[in-house]
Amino acid sequence: MITLGLDIGSTAAKGILISEDRHYSDILPTGWSPRQTGADLTTRLTTQAEIKVSDIQRTVATGYGRIAVQTADKNITEIRCHARGVAYLNPEVRTIIDIGGQDSKVISINEQGQVVDFAMNDKCAAGTGRFLQVTSNAMGMDVSELGSAEDPSELVTITSMCTVFAESEIIGLLAQNIPPGGIIAGLHQSVSRRVSSMVHRIGIKQTVAFTGGVAQNQGVQRALLEELGSSIWVPAECQFTGALGAALLAQEL
Repeated sequence: MITLGLDIGSTAAKGILISEDRHYSDILPTGWSPRQTGADLTTRLTTQAEIKVSDIQRTVATGYGRIAVQTADKNITEIRCHARGVAYLNPEVRTIIDIGGQDSKVISINEQGQVVDFAMNDKCAAGTGRFLQVTSNAMGMDVSELGSAEDPSELVTITSMCTVFAESEIIGLLAQNIPPGGIIAGLHQSVSRRVSSMVHRIGIKQTVAFTGGVAQNQGVQRALLEELGSSIWVPAECQFTGALGAALLAQEL
């Protein structure tokens, strides 16, 4: 069966097409039209697989813009799709931390990869990729540079949890000639503390997976490791676990 999983996030749209036991993946900025982005992803993936769009037998959409994907056979929450995708990649995982552009999630799953409990922050930018995006702009850096630019030995604690106030705090720290590397380490600590509070709320169980775009940031990985006191597994394609789960669930429709 040829199936397609589309994870239309607030910042990036991810797609995975499964055809004859091969996985094809692609990612695009979500932009202003989730519907068009979903269609563009579908075209790009079918081109990769050298098939026609009409050859796709089942499509599942997930994420922020899933309702906009009119070609989907079913819309499924990102909680369930991330659980399914991570369980497929690593059956040992029991706790999933997913930090995306506009929200962060902690998901507890059982031996069958089913969701047992979850906590979600989608009301505040603190603890999300948006927090890092805004604060990196205040430092005149691209968000992709933060991981390699931090200096934990000079860590400066960021006291403001609100993104707007944190941005002002960073500008003030820079004006005092505080080393940028220490400020960045403080940003990573701030994100990890917000997320780890959700982890402790639902209870941490080994093994812990870290997914989402922010999982590519080695500084946040380090800070989470320190906060949780637990090893963390990061999938090679950490941004695609939701799309993978959607494609796998499409096989089960």
